Amino acid sequence: MDLQLKDKCALVTGASRGLGHAVALGLAREGCRVAVNGRDETRVQAAAQGIHAETGMPAIGLAGDLTDPMTPERLIAGAVKALGGMDLLVTNAGGPPAGAFESFDEAAWQMAIDLSLMSHVRLIRAALPHLRQSEAASVLTITSYSVKQPIPNLVLSNSIRAATVGLTKTLALELGGSGIRFNSILPAWTETERVTELMAFRATQNGTTVAAEIAKQAQDSPFGRMARPEEFANVAVFLLSPAASYVTGVMLSVDGGMYKGTL
Repeated sequence: MDLQLKDKCALVTGASRGLGHAVALGLAREGCRVAVNGRDETRVQAAAQGIHAETGMPAIGLAGDLTDPMTPERLIAGAVKALGGMDLLVTNAGGPPAGAFESFDEAAWQMAIDLSLMSHVRLIRAALPHLRQSEAASVLTITSYSVKQPIPNLVLSNSIRAATVGLTKTLALELGGSGIRFNSILPAWTETERVTELMAFRATQNGTTVAAEIAKQAQDSPFGRMARPEEFANVAVFLLSPAASYVTGVMLSVDGGMYKGTL
């Protein structure tokens, strides 16, 4: 299938590693010009160079912390200038820390809101003028299957990512008339650095090992394993592409059957 992505311009945030990096690489493999963001300058430039080396497509790195209210507008401006426009936007950020409700103070909640909700709001708001000029505008917010099935010891993520799903659905309805599609992917446990960090937290809490916690969590899927980042990326690339032109307002779980509900 031709996904019709050749020479489309995309910004993927949180893309120096993990799911974001896999999506950026997948888009470049389909012929997209990509800008990738991450907090660490050295890491994000290495990610961009690696994508260019593998695919031959233009790839630039834009460092910046998405919890800073000024960063999203700067990232959008930098991506548009470097790529020549914007067709696709993937709003992704590392999740807030693990812990129970009573372990977090007001400052921790505000930081989590800036990271897991307001980063999406600010990026989309800054990108809208450019997306309106595209004939294939598509926005993908990356959230978590925890919005359907809360995950123990992730109260910040469980609570705040649900707001991002509400935002995504609302914008699909409000801006469909402008030709801009909005969807969200709800990943479950995937083999990323972020998941390894969460499993390390569990191992400390339970007096076990990271390997033991990964093996235990993997059993939640009927496949008996976690997802690979490229499996997530394949779905993301399709949803972003013009091949999915009549798909908007979808909250799609990519979870290997870990979510046990029917809706």
